[in-house]
Order: sequence, then C-alpha cells, then structure tokens
Amino acid sequence: MTHREIRPGRAGVRPEPDERAVRRADLLAAAAGALLVALAAVIGTVIEHANGSLHVNWPPLYASWFPHLGPGTPAAVTVAVLVIAYGPPLAARLPWRVLLLTCWATALAWTTALALIDGWRTGVAGRLTTAYEYLTVIHRFDELGPALRGFTGHILNNAPDHWPAHVAGHPPAAILTFVGLDRLGLAGGAWAGVWCLVTGASTAAAVLISLRALTDEPTARRAAPYLVLAPAAVWMGTSADGYFAAVAAWSLALLALAATGRTHPGPPRGGGAPSRSRGSAAFRAAAALGSGLLLGLTCYLSYGLTLIVLIAAAVLLLARSARPLPLVAAGAAAVAVAFTLAGFDWWEGYRLLVQRYYQGAAAVRPYAYWVWGNLACAVLITGLATCAALRHTLAGAPAAVRRLRPRTATRTGPPPTSADRLTVLVLAALLALLVADLSGMSKAETERIWLPFAPWLLAACALLPPPHRRPWLTAQAVLPLLVNHLLYTGW
Repeated sequence: MTHREIRPGRAGVRPEPDERAVRRADLLAAAAGALLVALAAVIGTVIEHANGSLHVNWPPLYASWFPHLGPGTPAAVTVAVLVIAYGPPLAARLPWRVLLLTCWATALAWTTALALIDGWRTGVAGRLTTAYEYLTVIHRFDELGPALRGFTGHILNNAPDHWPAHVAGHPPAAILTFVGLDRLGLAGGAWAGVWCLVTGASTAAAVLISLRALTDEPTARRAAPYLVLAPAAVWMGTSADGYFAAVAAWSLALLALAATGRTHPGPPRGGGAPSRSRGSAAFRAAAALGSGLLLGLTCYLSYGLTLIVLIAAAVLLLARSARPLPLVAAGAAAVAVAFTLAGFDWWEGYRLLVQRYYQGAAAVRPYAYWVWGNLACAVLITGLATCAALRHTLAGAPAAVRRLRPRTATRTGPPPTSADRLTVLVLAALLALLVADLSGMSKAETERIWLPFAPWLLAACALLPPPHRRPWLTAQAVLPLLVNHLLYTGW
C-alpha cells in the first residue's frame, strides 16, 4: 500500500481504490432503484390522470398523498435511531437465543410504531374491518362445514353473496384464521391487527434461523439489523399478508433445521458449512413434519405463495439433503387432504379466482406498466440498501453457482463460502418474485402481496461491506418513515 492510497482526513483514513469502487457501485445500484421508483411515480401519475387505468392514487403504491404526524412518530424515530446506533454491535455479541428474541421484539416495536403514525384506530384496529377485508364476513362461518363446501360458489363477482375482495382472493385458511380468533374470544379489528403485528414481526427471527443453518452465524448476525429495520414493516403489521409472510418464513426455517440438523445454539463448525450431525433424528423428523404442515398452510393462505417452493428447493440444495422431503410432503398433504375432505377444492378456487381477478381492476390495469412498476414497489418494501446488496448478489452469482456444484474426482476447486450460500438463497427468492411478476396475477398492490418474499431479499444486506452498515441502515429507516408520514397507505 503506497502513501497515495492512504491519506489522513476528517474521516481518518481514505478508502483504498477497490473500496471506493465498491462504494461507488453500491451507490449507483441504490440510485438505479431510486430512479425506478421515480419513473414509476411520474409515468404512473401521467397514466392515471389520462385514463384512470392504474386504479391507484399514488403510483406505484396503493396510497394517497397525506402528509401527517401521529402518536407513533416519536416511537418510530426512537426505534430507528437505536437500531442504527446499537443494532450492529448488539447483533454481533448477543447470545444467539437472546438475539432472536431481541430481533422479534424490536421488529414488533418498529412495525407497531410505524402503524401508530396513523393512530390506533386507522393504523391497527380498523385495517381489517373495511369492506374489502376478512372481518366483514366472520358471521358467515358460524357453520364451518357448509361455509367451506360452498366457499368457491361465492368467489365470482356475479355470484350470489360474493365474498369481499380479500376473502375471494385467498384460499379459506386466511379467513378461518380470523374466525378462529373470534371463536377464542379475540373478536374485532383490534385483536386481528395485533395478531398480524405479532406474527408478522416474528418473520425476522425465522429468517435469521434459516440463515444461520444454511450459511453461518456471522452472516445471520450481519443481516439481523436490516431484517429488523425493514421498510416492509409499513405494510407488514397492517395487512394479513404479514401473517402469511411469517407462516412461510417459519416453514422454511423448520425445513432448514430439518435438512441441516442444526439445533445447537453455538457457532457452526467447519468454516461456515451447515452441520449435519448435531440434531437428533427425532428433532429432524419433527422439524420436517412441522415444515410440511406450515408449507401446506401457506398454500391455503394464499394461492401465490405456492412460489415459496422455489426458496424451499434452494434450502434443500444448500443443505445437500433431500431426507426431509417425505415428511415435508406428508405434512403438506395432510393440510391439503383436510381442506379437500372439508369440501374446498384448491384448484377450482384458483380457477375461479383468475376469473374474479379479471372481473375487477385487473381487467384494465395495464400489464405493460405494472410488469416493471411492481419492481418499484419491491424497492419500496426492501429499501435502497437491498438494491446495493442485490448488486453483490448478482455479481457473485456465477462464482457461487460454480462453487456449489458437486465436486468430483476430476473437478475440484475451492469449497463454497457462506456468501455463496446466501447468494443462492437470495437468487431463489428473486426468482420467485420475478415469476409472480411475469404471471400477470400481481398487477399492483405488490407492496402487500410480495411481503413474504421481501425478508429473503433483505437478507442479502449481509453482503454489504461492514464499514457502510450505519449509512445503509439509515437509508433503510428513512424510507419507511417518509412513506408513512407523507402517504396514507391502503393497507
């Protein structure tokens, strides 16, 4: 290193040339994400004013311009400042189980504070009581048998007593969740909102467990502050899709544990590769069955979340194990059989949903705009730091795939690193999101619909250079604070 590469200054030491190049490339990736959002906003506004075909007031989001402060403002700013200042060092040194609980609690505080910017009634208690939501038809499930047998008969808009949009747009496990809360005495929008807040916030802990099992503990710890301070929290706690995201994340976490056998809280051995020997056979079997049950539930919560199987396939690939598959399949099949015997036909429901989808706004929402406008929504729920992190993911993808290919006697090379494993996991999530986008069944409102995919993209932030963590965390926090203070979001 020459004297030209280090020069004292106000920041102490000038970065080396390669460090400056990395920082510049990361900033360009973030700028590209910001430009995509700006273009989606400007072009979308022009289209909406011209013919109203987008059916959103503030493209690309389902939101309205409404600058305001609220009771959650001080709490949200406080949580953001504390995570930026103390999150990285605490994530590095807290005991593993304490870190999981801390991340869950802090994500809950962050999500709740953002929701309360709109006030308790508007931000939490009233979100699931609108004409489009689940709680308006709870009374129609007083007799579960007839309700499930006749569920598909009320999906189409021209059907008698057709379901509200969100009930019609999902398999019945979604509405049955809130029916169950009602039967337990937790009736009304407040309890439903709290349920979504608490379960949705647990997604951060589930993703951390998966990352530790599939990559290594330091990687999971680097990702923790980004998962806690997720921009997706704007929508995570105020829509049922936050709950769906949690179920999907825990199904993948259990699958990762079943495939790798990681049950011990200590650091992994062997330079970051998943351990295959610590977990007992009983634990692995229970985790595999639990994963299957939750995976089945995920598919009966949302038709589109069948794409989670792409991430599940990556989990098994990284673990180099198909042993959990029989029990996973058995668990998922048990859920499918239960709903089928109760009278609900998943395939018939999906067929009718496609018809219902094009009976509404989707019939006029232009695919040519939303196929890329949806990606602008993805930027808004994952943040500019994730744009920079995805640059690292894509840049490292060829080498990661090459190193993860099975080695043979004639083909040798360096073993895969934890960064390689994380890269493949993030690529699987990105693929699932792109398939959803290209399908045409996600035109608009993807800031809510794609919440289950967002945490797996956020995990890529562990690839960002450690010296830049606080600036990127600051960018992550500022984005949702601006969104919730300048807009009134529809979810």
